[in-house]
Amino acid sequence: MNLKAFYALSYGVYIVSTWDNGRPTGCTANCAVQITATPATMIVSINKENYTNRCIADCGHFAISVLSEKSDPALIGTFGFRSGKEYDKFSSTAYDICDTLPVLKDCCAYIVCRVIDTMDTPTHTVFLGEVIGADTRNDHPPMTYAYYHTVIKGKTAKNAPTYIAEDGADSAASRAVCSVCGYVYAENFDSLPADWVCPVCGAQKSAFRIEKP
Repeated sequence: MNLKAFYALSYGVYIVSTWDNGRPTGCTANCAVQITATPATMIVSINKENYTNRCIADCGHFAISVLSEKSDPALIGTFGFRSGKEYDKFSSTAYDICDTLPVLKDCCAYIVCRVIDTMDTPTHTVFLGEVIGADTRNDHPPMTYAYYHTVIKGKTAKNAPTYIAEDGADSAASRAVCSVCGYVYAENFDSLPADWVCPVCGAQKSAFRIEKP
């Protein structure tokens, strides 16, 4: 079975957020789908190992912030490669409270839902949500999963539904690899300034490891 066939499906890039006992938390997701129009109903699929999964179940609500092609790519890493249990992802992320839920300022649209049902799978929980609020923020084109990979050169977190283990590198050149998110910088890494950070997850330059061919 060729798992790359799944790349032909269309995905967006979203930040799914909720409350953790009064503290905002959330995670990066690429599976958010509208399934009915009247009443408007959405589903999101969240890995059971993600702290956000338990928080959505406890809170009973979730919000979807739709990232655009102009959104800061570091948001994907902040919310996708760190656990909200140990790290306050919103501490350095601008957000508003919209329809009682935390919503990122840096998004092109948002949708807020009340959980009305769930479906259990071996690895993920699918949350069915009735839409209680939604709005657009700007006219920037939504970021697609393909754009994230081909333009931003981003990586997929292991908890994502679309994660596929990559083959070993076939390049003969050395490369710098982010130890947080797996982003690869194949140019002259030593020439980068000391305050340079990973464009995907925001990790410091010191978090990169050099891999020899």
